[in-house]
Amino acid sequence: MAGVFKYKKVGQSVLVLLLSGCASDKAPLYGQEQALQGEVRNQVPSVRYPNDFLSQQNVKPSQRVPYANQYEALVLTGTYAKSAAVRQFIQSMVQKYGFSETYLNGLFSNAHRLESVINLERPEPSLGPSKPSVGSWTRYRNKFLTDAHINNGVEFWKNNKISIQQASTLYGVDPEYIVGIIGVETYFGKNFGKTCIFDALTTLSFDTQRRSKYFMTELENFLLMTRDEAFDPLQPQGSWAGAMGYGQFMPSSFRSLAVDFNKDGRRDLWHPVDAVGSVAHYFSKSGWQFNKPVTKRANAMNEPDVIELSTYEGTELWQTYPNFKVIKKYNNSSKYAMAVHQLAQAIKARYQASN
Repeated sequence: MAGVFKYKKVGQSVLVLLLSGCASDKAPLYGQEQALQGEVRNQVPSVRYPNDFLSQQNVKPSQRVPYANQYEALVLTGTYAKSAAVRQFIQSMVQKYGFSETYLNGLFSNAHRLESVINLERPEPSLGPSKPSVGSWTRYRNKFLTDAHINNGVEFWKNNKISIQQASTLYGVDPEYIVGIIGVETYFGKNFGKTCIFDALTTLSFDTQRRSKYFMTELENFLLMTRDEAFDPLQPQGSWAGAMGYGQFMPSSFRSLAVDFNKDGRRDLWHPVDAVGSVAHYFSKSGWQFNKPVTKRANAMNEPDVIELSTYEGTELWQTYPNFKVIKKYNNSSKYAMAVHQLAQAIKARYQASN
C-alpha cells in the first residue's frame, strides 16, 4: 500500500511524494553497505552551539537544524529514556556537529524500537556447510528479467530521457545501466520501502549487536543529511536497513555521492532527476568505463575473471570485466551484477525498438 511521504524545505512550500511499500523488507542492503572512497561533501563545522539552536542570529541558515522547535525536549523520554548509549550518542552529536541537545532529546523521544528490524538483522542459524543451490541464478534472474520490469524500464527512460542523457554524458556512464540499477533496486520507484529510516537506524544502532557500529555511523550521517537537506528526520521512508530513494543509497553514500542534478538547491533521491544523476555519479566514482564491456559468455573456468552461475539446465560460465566489478561495488553479489547487466541490455533493446 502506498504511503504519503511529506517533508518540508525551510522557507518553501510543502512537497508531497507518494512512496510505495517495499515488495519485501527482506531485501539485502542493495547498495551502499560497502564503504566507497569518493568525493565527500564538506562537513558542517565542528563547533558547539547553545541548545536554543535556532535562536542564534549568527548561525548560517544552511547550518540550522530544521524542525528543532517541533522536537525540542529538556529530557529524553520514551522507549530510549533509560538508554545510556543513546544519551552518549546525543552528546557526541552535540560536541562534534553542533546539534542542539534539546532537539535530539525530543527527536529520540519519538523513536520507536522496531522488532521486525531486529529479527531481520539477526544472522540465519547455521545448518552446517552450505551446498551450491541448483538453479539459484535462474530463480534470481526471474525476479527481475520480466516483461513488466522491461516495459517499466522503457517507460522510465522515456519519462526521464533528458536527465538520463545528461547524466550519461556528464559522468561517462552508459545510460542503460543507470536505468538498470534503478530497476533492480526499487522497480523504478514503485518499491521505495515503507520503514521509517530514523526508527530503523536507531533500532539497528542500539538494539542489535552484529553491525551496531556500522549502523550508528549511518545514523550519524542520516541526521547530518536531514540537516543538510532540510528533511524532517521522522518522515523519510525506505528499506528496513536504512537505504533510501530510487537508488537505495545509505546515508553515508547519500552525503558523499548524491547530487542535486535538477539544480533546485536540494539533493532529493526520491526525485527521479536527482536519483538518475546520483546513480551515474556513484558509478563514475567507482571507476565505470564508458562503452566498455561488462560480461560475456565464457567457455572454460581457467580463463581469468570467469564466474559460475547455476541454472536448472546446468552451469553458465561468464567472463567478467572491470565494469562488472563496478556494479558489484553497489552490491557485492555476482547474481545482482548479472541481473543489472541483463535487465539493462533488455531495456536498451526494447527502448531502441520503440523509437
